[in-house]
Amino acid sequence: MTKVLVIHGANMNMRGKAQIEIFGKMTLPEYDAHIQRYAAALGIEIEIFFSNIEGEVINRLHAAHDEGFDAAILNPSGFTRGYGALVAALGMVKFPTFEVHISNPARRGLPSDIATGCQGVVTGFGVAGYDLAFRGILAHLNRA
Repeated sequence: MTKVLVIHGANMNMRGKAQIEIFGKMTLPEYDAHIQRYAAALGIEIEIFFSNIEGEVINRLHAAHDEGFDAAILNPSGFTRGYGALVAALGMVKFPTFEVHISNPARRGLPSDIATGCQGVVTGFGVAGYDLAFRGILAHLNRA
């Protein structure tokens, strides 16, 4: 079974509480429920991890590397720009990484630094972007 680490970055715990005009009313636990359903429908085992602390995210990526995860999805949120150590960590793990954004940060003038360390990026599809990312991961792993 494909095993994927799903990481929620800085400020994701504020979803549904702030910037509702951009991200909508859905809270992080509601995102997680959708993400779990998407993964289960595709036969993907997932672990969901959240932190507002860059170092904790890096440590979890490194641990996932050692634990044999097949891929990771990262919604960097507040880590989208200016986190070089996180970008470097993405390049050091042996599995492919994919960035997901609920909205399209480029539309708001926020190009992602994290994207430079990822194999793919999904933006602007709301929570359904995670489903697209899972499908992309399966396609990526099956062509290897």
